[in-house]
Amino acid sequence: MATATIKTASVLAFERKLANSDGQLFSGDWQQRDNPAAWLPITLQEKAVRGTISNRLKKATAEDSTKLDNEIQNPNLQRVDVATLPFNADTLRVSFTLRVLGNLAQPSACNDQAYQAVLSEKIGDYVREHQFHQLAARYAENLANGRFLWRNRVGAEAVEVRISQLEEGTSKQQWVFDGLSFNLRQFATPQGALAELSEVIRQGLLGNSFALLNVEAFVRLGAGQEVFPSQELVLDQSGNKQGKKSKYLYQVAGIAAMHSQKIGNALRTIDTWYPDASELGPIAVEPYGSVTSRGTAYRQPKAKVDFYNLLDDWMLKDKQPSIEQQHYVIATLIRGGVFGEAG
Repeated sequence: MATATIKTASVLAFERKLANSDGQLFSGDWQQRDNPAAWLPITLQEKAVRGTISNRLKKATAEDSTKLDNEIQNPNLQRVDVATLPFNADTLRVSFTLRVLGNLAQPSACNDQAYQAVLSEKIGDYVREHQFHQLAARYAENLANGRFLWRNRVGAEAVEVRISQLEEGTSKQQWVFDGLSFNLRQFATPQGALAELSEVIRQGLLGNSFALLNVEAFVRLGAGQEVFPSQELVLDQSGNKQGKKSKYLYQVAGIAAMHSQKIGNALRTIDTWYPDASELGPIAVEPYGSVTSRGTAYRQPKAKVDFYNLLDDWMLKDKQPSIEQQHYVIATLIRGGVFGEAG
């Protein structure tokens, strides 16, 4: 099909194909992993603390001992949300569900039928050639290794991830993984239970079957240890801050929780095809390779390795990207978003 006169649609959007829920946090004992009734919801607590001034000071204050002493005498009063395991429980349980959707070649919105025809053809060619084997394997490994636990995974004594395929509300099959046995910096060829989980995800992406997974991660941290739900972004910072909380944690129905966006970010941390990936390891699939914690975009448009340059070369100029970059483009479409031409 000739693509010389094709232009990017001004309205182009894809729904996300990995639709995960929020994750709720529970506490219990490591030995009670098989007893659902033994797990109690973790609730948020408010803590008021009197801290010391520890931020970087202006040069004039830092170099004047009198001014510094006066500054240090001012208490740093804080009210924050915290979440902890009770002192009779040593293990955190994080639970969420994941639905895998198919029909990637059909965008949720596109106002240019000619562009949509080219898009559907190229995506269809990719699916027929690669069958989502590579992407499904990486999504499966990010479930099995517990990457979605984020800070809760750091320093854990043990991490067990149990994944069930649900059908008509009951468990069709279940897989159990040792989360700490995986290397978070590289992906392996799936075998055994991981290969079975990968195949379920792959069939969901292909649209061949309904794929709904229930994920439970057990993290042995130690009795009374702090756990880490998502932190809420407080948009309204106006007015007097005296006495206001400086940290709000996320909760669902009174239970400490993790944002679905944060879990989704971990599941799509599969991009090892960007420049410098050998040094930095996988990053989340994003149009510009953005990693906000590092303040860096690893897929720069000037280097022609960002999503939009690769997509336009593939769809409009018939310049097929390398296989690795095709995986990245397709993974970005699975991520979902609005990708129309800027007005």
